[in-house]
Amino acid sequence: MNPFALQGQVVLITGASRGIGWAIAQTAAAAGAVVVLNSRDPEGLAQRQRTIQELGGQAEVAPFDVTDLGAAEQEIQKLVERHGRLDALVNNAGIQHRQPFEEFPLEMLDRVLHTNLRSVMLLSQLAIRQMLCQGSGRIVNIASIMGDLARNSISAYTTSKGGVAAFTRALAVEYGSRGITCNAIAPGYIHTEMNEALTQDAAFTAFVEKRTPAARWGAPEEVAQATLFLLSPAASYVNGTLLHVDGGLHVQV
Repeated sequence: MNPFALQGQVVLITGASRGIGWAIAQTAAAAGAVVVLNSRDPEGLAQRQRTIQELGGQAEVAPFDVTDLGAAEQEIQKLVERHGRLDALVNNAGIQHRQPFEEFPLEMLDRVLHTNLRSVMLLSQLAIRQMLCQGSGRIVNIASIMGDLARNSISAYTTSKGGVAAFTRALAVEYGSRGITCNAIAPGYIHTEMNEALTQDAAFTAFVEKRTPAARWGAPEEVAQATLFLLSPAASYVNGTLLHVDGGLHVQV
């Protein structure tokens, strides 16, 4: 048997209409999973669903705002009613806001923390309740290298992603003996829509290439392949880890 296959597994992926989430969705579908695509954009999700189906994969949509607990609970209940299970949750949805902290609006601080951290906790809680009934499940959280390191003007993002890493460890300890693993991925500088402006900045790209031992930006597909490993049977004894997909950035002084 292929230890990286996800044949028939139901996998909910948040923030799946673009960037890293979309790459994860394609990779999981190619591995045989039934992928449930989430974002706040129903039309965008429908297009992504068609793309996966045209390639022979299985995809469904669950349009909701991850910060809306009621909507999230309804959608997870619907998918469990359809399939009788939820095998994996990938908490990928996230936002960024760059501003000096002394000027950081409270409204934006709440939005970053609610989207990047609070939603991860609440969606995981909903998923775990179902996974406990099954006796198995996988949770993969998309953290960030910026949960380990820091740069000017992204204090809220850094705090939220550091919290994701800590929360991952907590779940791994609490539920590892009950058939549920929880791991996180810490991407480095990845060329996504969120970072498009930075990738077009020659000076910043030069900084990334100099700072990263791999000397380049990463691709969303490279994060997706690492996520597939953590979702797959190949990672059955991997729990509570923070897997850096950063070209070696976190080890270079």
